[in-house]
Amino acid sequence: MASFSAEPPRIGWVGAGRMGAALVRRLLAAGYPVAVYNRTRAKAESLQEYGAEVVDRPVDLADRDVVFTMVSASDDLEQVTVGQGGVLTAADVAPGILIDSSTVSAEVSASVRAEAAKRGTELLAAPVSGNPKVVAAGKLTLAVSGPRAAFERVEPLLGELGQGVTYVGEDEAARLVKICHNVFLGVVIQSLAEITVLAEKGGVDRAAFLEFLNNSVMGSTFSRYKTPALVNLDFTPTFTMPLLRKDFDLGLAAARELEAPMPIASATAQLIASAIGAGLIDQDFAVLIEEQARRSGLALKPENVEVSDGLEAEDDR
Repeated sequence: MASFSAEPPRIGWVGAGRMGAALVRRLLAAGYPVAVYNRTRAKAESLQEYGAEVVDRPVDLADRDVVFTMVSASDDLEQVTVGQGGVLTAADVAPGILIDSSTVSAEVSASVRAEAAKRGTELLAAPVSGNPKVVAAGKLTLAVSGPRAAFERVEPLLGELGQGVTYVGEDEAARLVKICHNVFLGVVIQSLAEITVLAEKGGVDRAAFLEFLNNSVMGSTFSRYKTPALVNLDFTPTFTMPLLRKDFDLGLAAARELEAPMPIASATAQLIASAIGAGLIDQDFAVLIEEQARRSGLALKPENVEVSDGLEAEDDR
């Protein structure tokens, strides 16, 4: 693989959904040549105005120095890498480094890693924390695992994607880190819903309660970011309930395997399942506050208050 010191590495990208597209735009803005594949071609074509090249199959990216994959599930990762027309199936060429930023099982990641090694490709697991607005604000974070030397080669490239890149170990360590992160995400939003509903039942406006919380030592980037949704009941999805349930399934499976009891996460998983059973499928996972209110005998109404989410796009600063 050619040295990155002479010129920017040629990038391939598989998966141009909302997150993938936002990250591709950052790489293009930083001057990297990027070719994109997406199953729905129109989503990839929307990136052409920013300078992206569009290809018809993942295997068409096999000659790239670095290929990122960002897909929805374990089966999708297998398909775009080692399935028919996958990026690792070209007869005589393979990318030097494959960086997977999907949230998938450690078992599938290890399987793809082994297949990549047969082609001379090093795999880095690099799941991300954030969403398109977080990406635009330059606040995305990544946990990365795999060969340390490969990580060091692409660390400057990964740094273009957000504010924090953390190497967490060899092999599939980053998969567990991301699953733990997303389980915590669900536990925190459920807890936040519970205390916000409690305060409102006692006569406190959600906006006032959350302003106090966000300015206290218990406030966080996450609580501030979710405040507009909780106050104004705008559940435009950033992360849906079925995706959250998938991550809880992965987290609880890991907990069983590692003999690590997770009573709070287990209870939260049941509440998530209940909300999905009630039909809360397409909304953002902050919609858990509506289920909490229903169980509490409280009918929520949007407060129609302008509140900040604490995120500001870098271009707006």
